[in-house]
Amino acid sequence: MQNSLLLSLPSRIDRVQFRGRSFYVKRDDLIHPCLSGNKYRKLYTLLQTSSDIYDTVISYGGVQSNAMLAIACLCRLKGWTFHYYTKTLPGYLENRREGNLEQALEQGMQLHEVEYAAFQQKIEELKTFQQKRTLLISQGGADEIAKAGIEELAKEINAWRKDEKIENLNVVLPSGTGTTALYLQGALEKEIRLYTSVLVGDDTYQLQQWQRLSKGPYPKILPRDKKRKFAKPYSEYLQMHQELEKQTGITFDLIYAPKTWIELLDYFDEDAPILYIHTGGVSGNETMRQRYRHKESRRG
Repeated sequence: MQNSLLLSLPSRIDRVQFRGRSFYVKRDDLIHPCLSGNKYRKLYTLLQTSSDIYDTVISYGGVQSNAMLAIACLCRLKGWTFHYYTKTLPGYLENRREGNLEQALEQGMQLHEVEYAAFQQKIEELKTFQQKRTLLISQGGADEIAKAGIEELAKEINAWRKDEKIENLNVVLPSGTGTTALYLQGALEKEIRLYTSVLVGDDTYQLQQWQRLSKGPYPKILPRDKKRKFAKPYSEYLQMHQELEKQTGITFDLIYAPKTWIELLDYFDEDAPILYIHTGGVSGNETMRQRYRHKESRRG
């Protein structure tokens, strides 16, 4: 995996056809082989930070987190030690490390497993930990430190809209923690409307996460197609993912993108100008495909 700081910025915007409709896709997935998508935007400030400011970074979250991998790459570039806390690994990962976890470990990440029942308590302990030259990054990069990089994304979108002379642009992106959507909403011009699909928790939970970081304004949440569990394999998602790749020639992630595209297709009129932000995450597709294959094998 490449570790140079050669970045493709501003990220390009492709015009694609899908189901007979025209869409724009902002290719943040192409910014960098490791630091791409909204994770690059969230870590932008740290990329500009002198390497001698910190020597250790701590974070926590899911075992196949895209943010985990991006932070591992950042720390490798900066020469910082990276400690990552996650719940006890499932048996199949104990015997065979794969996906984002394998790649993050290759970048030098130090993994710490915590029993499920003790995990939340451990996170609270980490939040109170204070040591010079040590930085704690919240799960998914949900920190105010993410604001500057996302404002750079907004500048790119604002400038592009003016160049294209699009009067009323609709920007759509998926949300995990919702951090990117929140800070983007605050930096886009008034002629641009921002919509997001919420994948973790319900709308009330998402609003609480936004209120923790900002007093607003808040993005508009797309109406849900139906209630689903996060990161579970659903046949409709796989079908949407395959259809998107076939018709647009773009590989999207298998967790966030399918649900968002299902909802935006239902919500918007056919002639509405839509810019979809490709927030990366494709590094996790292989492990997600394995879950789909496992689901199919159980049916068989």
